[in-house]
Amino acid sequence: MTATKSLEDLFVNLLKDMYYAEKQILKALPKMAKKADSTELRQAFEHHLKETEGQVKRLEEVFGLCDLKPAGKTCPAIKGLLEEGEEAMKSAKDPDVLDAGMIADAQAVEHYEIARYGTMIAWAKQLGMTDAASLLQENLDQEYGADRLLTDLAEGRLNREAA
Repeated sequence: MTATKSLEDLFVNLLKDMYYAEKQILKALPKMAKKADSTELRQAFEHHLKETEGQVKRLEEVFGLCDLKPAGKTCPAIKGLLEEGEEAMKSAKDPDVLDAGMIADAQAVEHYEIARYGTMIAWAKQLGMTDAASLLQENLDQEYGADRLLTDLAEGRLNREAA
């Protein structure tokens, strides 16, 4: 790993981190959709899968704007969050409890992504990378939307059913 000497280096490191994260999320979402008992939750995971595919494409565009080939670097944080979610899916014996748990785990991932995209947007703006900031803003807006939908599902019915 090369030394981090500039804000641009930090930005590229986070870009690689998020590229890896989104690719891992692409693998996790179909499993979660398949396990979901609630039709609405399944649809939310399937919808976010499509959004995530677009997010990966936008990250690839950002790599292009940086004159870099898209490449991920292992992100221990997302790896841990997804492993935790897998464990929870295996251990839940009640379908309603499983749905509530998957929402909690999915929101942990969303909140991680929201934090990272917010940082990347600020850095892109600081570096004068307005096109990159716009692409990353689209991703951030989708993450906020996914988080709101999960909250609505949980608070609207699914947490009550799990109780």
